[in-house]
Amino acid sequence: MNVTKADIVDKIAGETGLTKLETKAVVDGFLLSIIGALAEGHRIELRGFGVFSVKSRKPRMARNPRTGDPVPLEERFIPAFKVSSEFQEKVHDKLRAGSTSQNTPDTQ
Repeated sequence: MNVTKADIVDKIAGETGLTKLETKAVVDGFLLSIIGALAEGHRIELRGFGVFSVKSRKPRMARNPRTGDPVPLEERFIPAFKVSSEFQEKVHDKLRAGSTSQNTPDTQ
């Protein structure tokens, strides 16, 4: 199942008492702040969640898969996210608990 931004807005609005419109503005502002900071070359550390950063990829020669001709690629900058160990443990524990309960045989 996929979770969309609208699903996140609905959940936060339901838990905080804010309207969906207010919550959408906050979520959009948060995401735009991350994008803007990364575009300026900043590193964003959210304790207990993870770190957003920008990694550079060196220029290199690639090949066009159709023709086999060499294609020069310039240096590229790629947004990256490294999950915190706390976040990773919570996801692992939750999914592991869910998978073990699904794998237990039903008693009759």
